[in-house]
Amino acid sequence: MIIMASEISPRAEISPKAKIGNNCKIFPFVYIEDDVVIGDNCIIFPFVSILDGTRMGNNNKVHQGSVIGALPQDFDYSGEKSECVIGDFNIIRENVVINRATHRGCQTVIGNGNVLMEGAHISHDTKVGNECVFGYGTKIAGDCEIGNGVIFSSSVIENAKTRVGQGAMIQAGTTFSKDVPPYIICTKHSEYGGVNYTMCRTYGIDEKVLKHIANAYRLVFHGQTSVFDATNQIEQQVPDSPEIRNIVQFLRSTQLGVISKL
Repeated sequence: MIIMASEISPRAEISPKAKIGNNCKIFPFVYIEDDVVIGDNCIIFPFVSILDGTRMGNNNKVHQGSVIGALPQDFDYSGEKSECVIGDFNIIRENVVINRATHRGCQTVIGNGNVLMEGAHISHDTKVGNECVFGYGTKIAGDCEIGNGVIFSSSVIENAKTRVGQGAMIQAGTTFSKDVPPYIICTKHSEYGGVNYTMCRTYGIDEKVLKHIANAYRLVFHGQTSVFDATNQIEQQVPDSPEIRNIVQFLRSTQLGVISKL
C-alpha cells in the first residue's frame, strides 16, 4: 500500500500536537488546534477553523469559513473537555458551525455521507445519522437526535431536544419543537404532510409496506385517540415489518410528543 504524504500549506496555522492523516490537502489560512484528529484523504479549504475536541474521519471536505468543534453555545458549559465526532465522506460547505458537546465525556456526532449546506449550524450534543442533507441556513439546536436519510430544506429551525426519524423530510422555513416521526413530510406549519414516498422508495421500501406505513400514520394523525393509543392500534392492526417496528419504537420513546396533523 502506498501512503501519500499530506499537502499542507505553510501559511496554515496547525498545532504540532494535532494529528493529520495521509493524503490530506490543507489550504492557506486554516487554523487547527492541539486536540484535533483528522483522518485520511480530507480536504480543508481556506479560512476553516478546526478546534479542540474534533475527531474527523476520512474523505471529508470542509469548505471556507466553517468552524468545527466550536465551543458549545450553552449556559451550562464551564470549559469541560468534550468532543465533536465527524465520520467519513461528509461535505461541509461554507460558513457551517458545528459545536462540540457541553460536558466532559460527551459528544456531538455527525455520521457518514452527510451534506451540510452553506450557513448550517449543528449545536452541542446533537447526534446526526448518515446521508442527511441540511439545507441553506438550517439551524439544529442542542441535544437533538436525527436519523438516517433525513432531508432539511432551507432555513429550517429544529428546537432543542427534539428528534427526527429516519427518512423524514422537513419543508423549507419550518420551525418545530416536537418530534418528527420516520418516513414522513413535516410541513412548514410543523404539521404532518403525508408519507415521504420519494425517500422511502429510494431506500427500496416495498410498495405494500408503504401502504402499511400510510395506514399507521392515519391512526396517529387522523384518529381520535392519543399517540399512546394509536401506537397500540398500529401494533394490533398493521402488518409487521422493520419499518413499522421503527415507527412504533419512535412513537413509544417520544418525550415531547409528535408534530400535529393538518
